[in-house]
Amino acid sequence: MMGDAFRPRVHGWVVTCFGEDVAMDAAERNRRFLEEALELVQSLGMTQSAVHELVDYVFSRAKGEAVQEVGGVMVTLASLCATHGMDMAGEADKELSRIEAPEVIAKIRAKHAGKPKV
Repeated sequence: MMGDAFRPRVHGWVVTCFGEDVAMDAAERNRRFLEEALELVQSLGMTQSAVHELVDYVFSRAKGEAVQEVGGVMVTLASLCATHGMDMAGEADKELSRIEAPEVIAKIRAKHAGKPKV
């Protein structure tokens, strides 16, 4: 599984790109994860109204345990990738390699400055 080497590589990239404070800001990591998850389902055809309906459903229930939810995210992402014929680990490695380029880091930093901090 990619986790053992991939996670520290990603963390190192986040620290390089944004600094330790942003890398360790839990609220910021939550926002960026949700943003990417929303962009993924949007790219696969999910509508904004369906997202809002799902948000209401999730937040109407009791809060889960974070470590179990991480497992659920990974299992569900693997299933989504299988359904759509995507190589989850390969695409993750490809994206990390792409964003490690200095010119891409500069663009990401500029884009990050304008993102909501809710």
